[in-house]
Order: sequence, then structure tokens, then C-alpha cells
Amino acid sequence: MDILEKVDLIERPPTEEVVTRDELIELFKTNSSPKHYIGLEISGFLHLGSLISTGFKINDFMKAGVKCTVFLADWHTLINDKLGGDWDVITKVSKYYAEAFKLVCPGVNIVLGSELYDSRKEYWREFIEFTKHMSLKRTMRTLTIMGRTEDETKIDLAKLLYPPMQAVDIHSLDLDIVHSGMDQRKIHMLVREIFPKMKWKVPVAVHHKLLPGLSKPADTSDSQILGKMSKSDPNSGVFIHNTDDEIKKKISKAWCEEANTQNNPLLEIARTIIFHKFNKMNVERPEKFGGNVSYTNYNQLETDFAEKKLHPGDLKQTVGSYLVKIISPIREKLNLSEELYEIIKKSY
Repeated sequence: MDILEKVDLIERPPTEEVVTRDELIELFKTNSSPKHYIGLEISGFLHLGSLISTGFKINDFMKAGVKCTVFLADWHTLINDKLGGDWDVITKVSKYYAEAFKLVCPGVNIVLGSELYDSRKEYWREFIEFTKHMSLKRTMRTLTIMGRTEDETKIDLAKLLYPPMQAVDIHSLDLDIVHSGMDQRKIHMLVREIFPKMKWKVPVAVHHKLLPGLSKPADTSDSQILGKMSKSDPNSGVFIHNTDDEIKKKISKAWCEEANTQNNPLLEIARTIIFHKFNKMNVERPEKFGGNVSYTNYNQLETDFAEKKLHPGDLKQTVGSYLVKIISPIREKLNLSEELYEIIKKSY
């Protein structure tokens, strides 16, 4: 595989941007197996966005010869009050996340934040050195990476440690490529600003579009972040442990306005997940409604939908069926005990 083919794989949907493409090309010229990571809070049941869409993107990196790591940010989970801020629960759910990503992304490396901090004695010195380059105002502006707002008045001191820790994690793992959803973009821009001042290696940043929730999107200037599929809202997304019938029912109730291709969750699922897994989408429908039709690429599907040649009901039925094919084998192999299920459920 030549360099441009590798870059094409990395830029494949749901990738939204590469900062910068030229740097990525230069990286591959000198390093055929660069080191990558994506950091995740351990914050509840895995869903279509957090595991499948993200996992498929990780697989693109691995196909391009990149050494991929999923960083399970247990300390960040504690800082951000996820899973009730209970360390024992966070530890148990971490194992569930590790198993899930190993299943969806065979060969991926799993690193726990607590393991990194225990093994790297320089970490906290480097953390202090990094924070010397951050003002309190700048720190507050980056709090959006953890689902907070920069003007929150009641915030504990620990949360201000979250952004610089995430930045120093990147340095500590000696990364060439940092990968995240668009909601984490601010921290990577901070890294690209401060790392050169510290003479630390500056990684290429790759950001993917967040999978939208199934409900009608709210009016917002930041559609990349708000309205995303959420672990805390069971109606906004398809979860890995939903039954086949639950998956189909959720998709049947999803927002899908006729001919509207903007922020349409079902079209986005088709684009980033179904066409990632399958070479074509077969829509089955009665002859009186146009008969069966096959799509070999997403653009054909979107065009027919926009021109009202494909009805929302037919799109829903088709997307639901394909998601069952994708999720069912993962659900059957992913071990989630009843005890752990109840523990996670109670944390919401």
C-alpha cells in the first residue's frame, strides 16, 4: 500500500479533518508504522458511536499500518464524575471496554491511564511543566472537551487538571497521531500550540465526525458536538446490548424527515457504518413502491433520498436490518454479566 492509499484510508468517513494532511504524508514517508491513540472516558454502556463507528475508524488506521492504542482514561473518568465517581466501578467497567475494543478492533493495544501514571515516574513533573504554559482562562476554555462549559461557576479544582493531563498523556505515549471525535479538537490544538515550546514531538491530529443521535437535532451552531449519540440518553442511540427487536424499533422511531439530508442520523449511519462494513445496501420494497434497489455507494443513496426516490420508511427498515447484522455478532461475543449491567445502569 503506497502512502496516498494510507492517507485515503485515514481520511475515509467519518473522518472530518486531518491537521494537517501534508504532515500526515510526511510522517508516512519517514515512518511506515506510526503510533496512534484515541482516549476514551469509561462512562457507561457502549453504543453505535462510541464502539462501532470509532472502532471501524481505528481499523482504518490499522489497515494503513498504524500502531493503534485505545487509551482508557480511568483517572479522567473519576475527575469528570462519570460512573458515580466510584473507582471500583470504573475499574470493572474498564475491563468491559477493553474486551469490547479488542473484539471490534483485533490487534489494538489497550492502555489504562492508571497504568501509564504508575509506570512513568516523569509524568507529574512533565505535567507541572506543561501547566506552566496554560493560563486559567485558557484552561476554562478547554473544558468543553469534557462536556462542561467554560463559564461554569460551580466546578471543583480537579476538573481543571483534566485538560493538561490529557495533553501530557499524548506526550507520555510518544504519539505520532492523535485521534478523537470533533468534540476533543480544542485539546489537540492546545497540544500543537504548546508542545513546540517544550520541544516535545507534535503529533498529527485526526478528528472524526460524531455520530448524531436518533432524535431530531436541536438548533445549534456546533452541530459537530451537540445532538450526538449519547450514553446517558437511551432514546438517542443504539446500544451494543440492545436486542435485535430493540434495534429495529429504535431505528423505526428515529428522526428522518423526507428528502432532508442535513444531520439525518440514518443517512449518517449508512455512510459511516453500513458502507464501511458492506459493499452495497440492498433495499427491499414492494413493486408498487419501486421494487428492490441496490446501492453500491453512499452518494447514490443520498441522491435518491434527496429526490424522494427513497422513502424514509424504506430507509429505516433497511438501516435497522443492517445494524442487526453488524451488532448482533458483537453482542453475542461481548461478555456483560448481569451484575455489571446493573452497576452501569445505576450510574446513570
